[in-house]
Amino acid sequence: MECQKEKNLAKCNCSYDPCARKGICCECLSYHLNSRQLPACCFPKDAEASYDRSFEHFARLVQGKRV
Repeated sequence: MECQKEKNLAKCNCSYDPCARKGICCECLSYHLNSRQLPACCFPKDAEASYDRSFEHFARLVQGKRV
């Protein structure tokens, strides 16, 4: 399977500008899962901006019906 980086970038809401994994979803997902986190694309814009990508933060958003 060939990476669709340019296509992925159009949908990527990651606000961390120096990220080398932007648009390379498989690397991004692997990186965040290794840190018990989810990537930016799993979060609403305001929640993503906090840079708290933890499973716990995601669970709170789900409980609050924000995701």
